[in-house]
Amino acid sequence: MKAPISTLILPVENQTRELDAKLLLACVAAERGYPVLLGSRALIHYGMASYPRGVYLAKSMRTLSEKMFDIIRLLGHEIVAWDEEALVRSPDTTYYARRLSPKTMEKVSALLAWGPDDARVFRDYPGYAGAPIHITGNPRIDVMRPEVRGYFDETVEGLRERFGDFILINTNFGWANHYLPKMMEINANATPDDEHLPGVIAHRRALYAHFQEMVPMLALAFPERTILVRPHPIESHVPWQEIARDHKNVVVAAEGNVVPWLMACSALVHNGCTTAVEAAVLTTPAVAYQPVQSQHDDDLPNSLSHSAPDDESLCERLQGIFEGRIGALDSAESRGLVDLHIGARDGALAADRMIDVLDEMGFKERLPATPRAIQRLEGTLRTHLRTASKKLNARRAGHRNSIEYHDHRFPEVPVEELRSRIARFAGVLDRFDGIRVSPVSRHVFRIDLQE
Repeated sequence: MKAPISTLILPVENQTRELDAKLLLACVAAERGYPVLLGSRALIHYGMASYPRGVYLAKSMRTLSEKMFDIIRLLGHEIVAWDEEALVRSPDTTYYARRLSPKTMEKVSALLAWGPDDARVFRDYPGYAGAPIHITGNPRIDVMRPEVRGYFDETVEGLRERFGDFILINTNFGWANHYLPKMMEINANATPDDEHLPGVIAHRRALYAHFQEMVPMLALAFPERTILVRPHPIESHVPWQEIARDHKNVVVAAEGNVVPWLMACSALVHNGCTTAVEAAVLTTPAVAYQPVQSQHDDDLPNSLSHSAPDDESLCERLQGIFEGRIGALDSAESRGLVDLHIGARDGALAADRMIDVLDEMGFKERLPATPRAIQRLEGTLRTHLRTASKKLNARRAGHRNSIEYHDHRFPEVPVEELRSRIARFAGVLDRFDGIRVSPVSRHVFRIDLQE
């Protein structure tokens, strides 16, 4: 009799940022024999009580997840987690207040770290409950590795045909320009004990104002190039579109993964944005525009970029890049920073290392322990009550659970599109024969190996 295999449950919150990487992870898991459920985090949570017992791969461990983690464990699933936001983060004490909770950490069976520094932060957390920590790297970096990035070749060619020679401006101003304005206040009140938060908010809002002036300045300084603004997934596009209306070479676009955009652009301009770390991995020249500086700056992405404290120096840095005098920042210090924060940039893929962890934990040969009937019943009832509440809020305009905001972060993906993406991964890696995908519910898919 064949041993039972745990189902791997892979929630995705921001589709443009996470889907390709988690689809690669799903393919690796399915290749090893795991059935995988992949899709919108919100809708996966709706159906949690109906799924076979397995491993839920959490993307965060915030206080907001405490109730859902309780439900997941009551239903008999185990939780393995990483923090999607841990690559670029606040200083430790602030990060702990915003991103980790002792109640969620105690329910995690294993932690997956981006790199050595991420592992250190988990170990040093006062609420760390002793779960094994594995430095696996992250599949978001896998898709940037030379042997995988061909997955994006067709997209890169299409971007260059659409936009020509373009400067990519990645924004990160959720504190000043959130898609749902109410969320700025809600997020600020979520961590009232964080003494640094008012300074962070003021700094990001000051930078936002400078970026709004910088974009038209670049449009005039480089009229032969497209100035392409790519807002953060939680940002409103409207203010940037208003600027674009006055400048024919300014474009606002944000569809798809950022990786092909970084591969296609001539240069990246940002401030404190994770894309600068991704640009360093891809060797795309990046410039940190820093018209105001503060103790609240995000050091890692800015340290991996050429610094421009004003408009004149920004134009000079960009001109140097266009003329080939300046490339991606490459020094012993920058390489050391990347190594400290990102593991698995060569050798086995991070996706393979993550599934290795599940194999070592025995999930290929067993299911998580069967919960007591009363626990299962409680978990099922709480799932249905939570889902009913979320669906009511989904109808409320401007609510963080609104359908509008969900679809902004997770647009519809046809099953044929996922099949096409799997075929592209199969082509560049010469793997994944027999991997199939089928719809489970709206925004949720099953990925497994055809027998």
